[in-house]
Amino acid sequence: MGVSVDDIKKLRELTGVGLTDAKKALVESDGDFDKALEEMRKKGLTKAEKKGDRETREGVIDAYVHSGRIGVVVEVNCETDFVGQNENFIEFCATTTAHIHTSGIKNVDELLASTINGNAFSDHLSVTISKIGENIVVRRFAEVSVGENGSVSAYKHANGKIGVIVAAECDSAKTAEAVTGVLKDIAMHAAAMNPNYLDETEVPQEDLDREAEVAKAQLEKEGKPAAMWDKIIPGKLVKFKKDNCLVDQPFVKDDKKTVKEALEAAAKTVGGTAKLTSFARFEVGEGLEKKACDFASEVAAQLGK
Repeated sequence: MGVSVDDIKKLRELTGVGLTDAKKALVESDGDFDKALEEMRKKGLTKAEKKGDRETREGVIDAYVHSGRIGVVVEVNCETDFVGQNENFIEFCATTTAHIHTSGIKNVDELLASTINGNAFSDHLSVTISKIGENIVVRRFAEVSVGENGSVSAYKHANGKIGVIVAAECDSAKTAEAVTGVLKDIAMHAAAMNPNYLDETEVPQEDLDREAEVAKAQLEKEGKPAAMWDKIIPGKLVKFKKDNCLVDQPFVKDDKKTVKEALEAAAKTVGGTAKLTSFARFEVGEGLEKKACDFASEVAAQLGK
């Protein structure tokens, strides 16, 4: 098997080695690109491999809506906020989001094993890491969809740090069109108010149990008699659900209505009905903990020691 110029160039981009070394690796593997790359990875020579253990807590959230009925929101992480605003990084995020939708991929493992534009996605990711010079991780994504009478909307905060997709089922296509504007506002509302659940049916019992324990501790600290706790705690749990369920939160654009009531009012303008069915809200880095690392270790890591 011969060695192609394109393979030499591609291997050089992935590894950061010179043309001579890239050609040598391909010759030694009898022109088998995957074998050459695998051998170099085993030796820790690829740029992507060298950056693979570096912390990624910055990045962007991308959101994409197709035909008004399918929405995807994706978190892609990098090492610094500066790279998070890089055009190549943003383009990678956009193509990844569209690829997830068109490929029907269900999780990150499937994404990494998929093919994009005729190439392995893992190689596409490695090339991007080499080009940008920072570790990049597709951390998570979510998809929502509705039937032919439904509507999906998305919102990305201006700096790309927060993204939301929301979905509503309606009684007709006419109603779906009528609620498009308020659904966009609801996505913006979710970005600002950060609800944890869609409605009270999604609140896990363990969360309610935890809140009940917190309430007991507060009442005890306040000196409230234990005999009164059973009367006070249910009310606190009702408030907890209203504060944390999207449909029950006061709508930011009209706090005299809940989010649910705002959507229903928009549907009624054309004599229809609408109901929120799902949403997803991602914020860059939420839930990630920074690894403990002293300054000397960080400098040594940067120098490759």
